[in-house]
Amino acid sequence: MRAARTAYPLKWRIMDALEGIAAAIWPARFRRATPYLMLLPAVLLVGLLVLGLIQIADASLRTLDTTTFQFSDDYSIANFRRALTEPLFLVVAQRSLVAALIVTAVTLVFAFPYAYLMVRTRSPRLRKFLLIALFLPFFIGQVVRAYGWLIILGNQGMVNEALGLIGVAPMRLIYNYPAVLFGLVQYMLPFAVLMLAPALTAIPEELEAAAGSLGANWVRTFIHVVLPLARPGFIGAGVVVLTLSLTDFAVPAILGGGSQDFIANAIYDQFFRTSDQGLGATLALMLVALGSILVGLVFALFGAGTLAMGRSRA
Repeated sequence: MRAARTAYPLKWRIMDALEGIAAAIWPARFRRATPYLMLLPAVLLVGLLVLGLIQIADASLRTLDTTTFQFSDDYSIANFRRALTEPLFLVVAQRSLVAALIVTAVTLVFAFPYAYLMVRTRSPRLRKFLLIALFLPFFIGQVVRAYGWLIILGNQGMVNEALGLIGVAPMRLIYNYPAVLFGLVQYMLPFAVLMLAPALTAIPEELEAAAGSLGANWVRTFIHVVLPLARPGFIGAGVVVLTLSLTDFAVPAILGGGSQDFIANAIYDQFFRTSDQGLGATLALMLVALGSILVGLVFALFGAGTLAMGRSRA
C-alpha cells in the first residue's frame, strides 16, 4: 500500500513566502550590509541625542531677560557662573553626589547576598521566589512605589502606628534625606542584582569547593575567591546604580517633599517653574558632565566590568 503524502504545513508555506519576499527586497549581494542596516536604528537614536545636546549647549549660553522673558542673542557664560557660584546649586550638586555614592555602596552590600543566594541555591522554589520578588517591582513603577512608602512611613502610616502600640511617639520618617536614600536603595536593588547575577553565575562552584578542600573556611573562600571573581559584576552594578541615583527625579521629589532636591529636580524647576531654560540647560550639561566624569573614573580605575564589550579581566 502506498504511504500517504504528508501535507505541507500552512505555516511553512507562509514562512517560505516571507523568505521569498525578503530575498526579493534584500538580495544576497547586499548581505554584507546587513549588520550596518541593523545598527542604523541605534545610530539614529545616538544622533538625536547628540543633536539634543547641541541644542541644550546653545541654550545654556543664552541668558534670560527677566523684564521681557526673552533670551539674549549673544553668547555668554553667565549661566555657568551662576551654577558654579550660587549656594543653592552647589548644595544640590553636593547632595546628589553624596547620595549617589552612599546609595551605590549600600545597594551593592544588600544586592550581593541576594544575587549569590539566587544563583547558588539548590531549591528551584526558592530560586523562583527570588526571581519573582526581584522582577515584581519593575511592574509596579517607581512613582507608585514612592507613593507607597509615603503611606507606610507617613505620620499616620503603618510604621508609626506600630510604634505607637509600644508607646513610641510618632517620628518623622519622610520628607528628609534618609527617606530619599532609603527609597533610592529600594529602587536600585533589582538593577544591582541583575548586574551581579551573571558575574556570579560565571564563577564555577568547583573553585569554592577546591578552596574548602584546601582548608579555607567559608569567610576566606568568600573574600579570596568569590569577591575577586565577582569584581566585573560589582563594577557593572556600581556604574548602573551610581548613574541612575545621580540622575533620579521621582524619589527625591516624592520622599524628599521638595526639601531634598537633586540636580534633576533643579533642572525641572528651571525649565517649568522659573522658565529659565538657559540655566536649566546649563545644569543639564553639568549633570551629563558629572556623570560622565564619574563613569570615566570608574572605568579608568577598575575597568568596564560586565559592561565591557569583550571579556572582563578579573
